[in-house]
Amino acid sequence: MTHPSANVKNNNNFETTIELFYIYDTHCPWSYATTKLTNEIAKAFPQIKINLWHCANYEGDEKITPELISDVRNDSLQTFSDRYINQLNIKKDSTIAANVMAWTENKAPKKSLPLLNALQQAHFEEGNELSDKDDFSLIINQLKLSPPGKVFNKNKLSQDAEITMHDIISMREIIGTNAIPALLLAVDEKLILLNHNLYLQAPQTIVDAINIELNQE
Repeated sequence: MTHPSANVKNNNNFETTIELFYIYDTHCPWSYATTKLTNEIAKAFPQIKINLWHCANYEGDEKITPELISDVRNDSLQTFSDRYINQLNIKKDSTIAANVMAWTENKAPKKSLPLLNALQQAHFEEGNELSDKDDFSLIINQLKLSPPGKVFNKNKLSQDAEITMHDIISMREIIGTNAIPALLLAVDEKLILLNHNLYLQAPQTIVDAINIELNQE
């Protein structure tokens, strides 16, 4: 699922290979907040390859608690609509979202981040549960995507999504945590787990943190 990484020059004028790995779930409120950081990184470093890995954490057997929403609100700038809050009693299932994101990351990677933003906007602001094919139609049409029908199987991860899951498992073994979301910066052979919690109230500050890491190379 990874794509060719970017080669950029650091302050010492040496070429450095850099990638960002974002492990998330479209239905995870903390991921919703952390996507803002990914957006800032994408804007500041357009040359860096960003790998979006959906971990399919929600399988229709777990609800989001009001306490969790309160924590995210307190620790970030993120907002949640009343419509979403009123649907917290619905068990969340991100299987189709994982399939759609994995297909897009594989077939149309330049549209992956816009798609992720659109899906999270639909879910957390518009109260769209993203649990059925029809829930995706408008967004997919707006982004001019044409995923195959099999990605809309809510009972099974697609082959692309399964490959992503294997990549995530391998990455988690390296970093020693299963927590989501996770932001990892790969600089040449060095893998850096970014503490996203430090930047949630000021997303643009993660750019400074990455610049510090790059200047150390």
